[in-house]
Amino acid sequence: MDIYLPVAGLSVNALMIIGLGGLVGLLTGMLGVGGGFLTTPILIFYGIPPAVAVASSATQITGTSVSGMLAHRRRRGVDYLMGGVLVAGGFLGTLAGGGLFRLLQDSGQIDTAIALLYVLLLGSVGVLMAKESATALGIIQPGEKAKKPTRRHNPIIAALPMRWRFYQSGLYISPLAPLALGFFSGVLTVLLGVGGGFVVVPAMIYLLGMSTSVVIGTSLLQILFVTAATTLIHATTTKSVDIVLAVLLLVGSVVGAQFGAQFAQKVKPELLRLALAIMVLGVAFRMALGLGWRPAEIYTVQLL
Repeated sequence: MDIYLPVAGLSVNALMIIGLGGLVGLLTGMLGVGGGFLTTPILIFYGIPPAVAVASSATQITGTSVSGMLAHRRRRGVDYLMGGVLVAGGFLGTLAGGGLFRLLQDSGQIDTAIALLYVLLLGSVGVLMAKESATALGIIQPGEKAKKPTRRHNPIIAALPMRWRFYQSGLYISPLAPLALGFFSGVLTVLLGVGGGFVVVPAMIYLLGMSTSVVIGTSLLQILFVTAATTLIHATTTKSVDIVLAVLLLVGSVVGAQFGAQFAQKVKPELLRLALAIMVLGVAFRMALGLGWRPAEIYTVQLL
């Protein structure tokens, strides 16, 4: 069943796109990751222009993060003050990222920039995930245990001025650190169409020292507002949001998340993380191959 994507300017198999959304939803239900870091590369492999893939993926993430954030809100798992600081930094990051995206788009380098960033990001994340899951499964032997840190958060962050009390997170730190983290997440969201949760969540735990009971909910709150701002920026400046594509992805992800939650109860979490790491490394390898492989058609003509 083919359907025309007006912004992407091509016809796609609707069931294939819904299936991709289902895969992303499955990962969300099984592992608690948004899956946006896989959606954009796979859409590009399918033939969607990179700019449209990035913008439409961000739109889909906005929808899928709503239900997750509300669920954590009901069990008091959201630090609104911390989330507000992260959102403020995220808004600034989306503005900076939007300007950079438009600059790369005008120079004709946006496709290469997106592919290169994904190779670096997915490659590093995939290696770290594979090492951690393989160690947990006993495939590789862990190294010597590091000494336990005396502080909950990074010493550099502890030294920053203007400390605030974040009661829900149990922290007394400067808001400059979460503001910078939100800014980085905002830039990442605009450039790559990812929610940034797979970067923000570890940083909130290991750098800021946040309580794990509020990390996921606070991250989803930030993702919700930042991806919504990203969608607005792409819709008004780069004109790259394809709402038909985003809706198809959203339909699949909602269904896939339900099956993922059930499947996660039957399989070891370490095995799931190892499978995801292999998938991430495979996508990174394919993106790297696309950067250096000679295409079948060197030149293309686009009618405007």
